[in-house]
Amino acid sequence: MAANPWLVPITSLRRGAPGARREEHRVGRLGALAVGASVVPADSDVAVDAVLEWVGEGVEVAAEVRAPWRGECRRCLTPLEGELRCRVRELYRRPTGREVDEETYPLGDDHLDLGPLVRDALLLELPIAPLCREDCAGLCPTCGVDLNSGPCGCPPPAGDPRWAALDVLHGGGEEEGGGAGGGAGEGAGRGGSA
Repeated sequence: MAANPWLVPITSLRRGAPGARREEHRVGRLGALAVGASVVPADSDVAVDAVLEWVGEGVEVAAEVRAPWRGECRRCLTPLEGELRCRVRELYRRPTGREVDEETYPLGDDHLDLGPLVRDALLLELPIAPLCREDCAGLCPTCGVDLNSGPCGCPPPAGDPRWAALDVLHGGGEEEGGGAGGGAGEGAGRGGSA
């Protein structure tokens, strides 16, 4: 079994005075990470450039994390891919007593594990609902044609009759309502005097 690329020895760093630093470059795999339909594939290499600093109470890690991701546009389902890049700064320290410290990462006697930090950073950075572009028109709800490539032959969807009264106020209703401005003003006046 291959060595864990995320385990970093810290014995020499801990022997130094507070403020002692060391740079680390690590590349490895974390397994598949997913948020919605966006994933960092299991077979993808994740790269980390980190600076470890002994701060007396533990080790502060400042790192840049990079990984490829794949997903699909939330509107038109076009496959998407890109590279995630994120910066993190977190503290590793020894667990004290029985309390679970959710604000820091656990520090071992002679190593720290970058794996959980890298995993958390990537999961927070993965787009939940990515778009291929901001003005993506999506798919036709009737025939499924990608509207980014042009209109389809379907008739426009009929309005929901439950919203007809609001459509008239908005100006999207039928002409016989007297216009959005007149109807709204008259109704508001009568309601105020009653």
